[in-house]
Amino acid sequence: MEDDASPTAKALLALELIQNSPGITGDRLGRRLGVTDRAARRYVGILREAGIPIESTSGRYGGYRIGRGFRVPPLMFSTAEALGLMMAALGGHHSVSDVTAPAGSALAKIIRVLPTAVAGPADAIRAMIPPSSRLAMPDPEITAAVVRGCTDHHRLRLGYQRGECDPEPFSMDVDPWAVSVRHGRWYLLGWSHSRDAQRVLRIDRIVSAEPLPDTFTPPDGLDPAQAVQDHLSAGWRYQVEIVFEASAEQIARCVPGSLGRLEDLGPERSRLVGSTDEPDWYAERLAFVRVPFQVVEPLELRDALQDLAARLIAAAKP
Repeated sequence: MEDDASPTAKALLALELIQNSPGITGDRLGRRLGVTDRAARRYVGILREAGIPIESTSGRYGGYRIGRGFRVPPLMFSTAEALGLMMAALGGHHSVSDVTAPAGSALAKIIRVLPTAVAGPADAIRAMIPPSSRLAMPDPEITAAVVRGCTDHHRLRLGYQRGECDPEPFSMDVDPWAVSVRHGRWYLLGWSHSRDAQRVLRIDRIVSAEPLPDTFTPPDGLDPAQAVQDHLSAGWRYQVEIVFEASAEQIARCVPGSLGRLEDLGPERSRLVGSTDEPDWYAERLAFVRVPFQVVEPLELRDALQDLAARLIAAAKP
């Protein structure tokens, strides 16, 4: 039996379901609305009478979707959805607390159209977050240009700064394969024609991005997140190899990807391969591993673990 919600309320709910699930079938729409197929078609008819272009296709893979030219209705968020959006935005870009910044301006527009009961808590969270962050955030327009290069498969000519000690940017031509975000920092993974090698570049250090007419094809089976992680954990002074008495799946729960690449050696053994410039720091990360392991190399990491163990034992003495 159908509930007593008004036809208008049901039609608006149908609109939200079609927007969120393009291609939704009549059967599924009816089930989500708690009505019969015939009633679901009636609510779609109400939307069409209101001038909303609801398109439908028949057949096994047919369904309803919003047609082109539809003007987006006012945003409707629950309190949980609004706060979740706010927290996600703050986690990735602290400048959302600054209404003069692009991200902050966009979020302010969203808050203005939310109901008072929802906008109040969301705006309060934003006000509690300082506008600064210890991580340098990339320029939104440059980031957009880089992402366009990735999606359009167009080579870019980048102006890139190595760091504060070498602030003068240099030019490099890059095939931008993908953008990846890791620990709040934005990276571009691609092929540098200037260096004839794969490169991972910090987007906050890109000062210009000019599209070039050349196109490219990204490598097959590219996993941007894994490629960036592997790149950042390799190439340091000391080569690391550690064997654990546990599977790679178990070790991955307590060993961050920044330490290296995990490989299964069997059902209860795995190996970590990486590199580091700081054996002491590396040893401290390994202290969180609660299964037996053996450092194959380097000797400097073994010494760092022994020093750490001695300090912990000394601290535990009465």
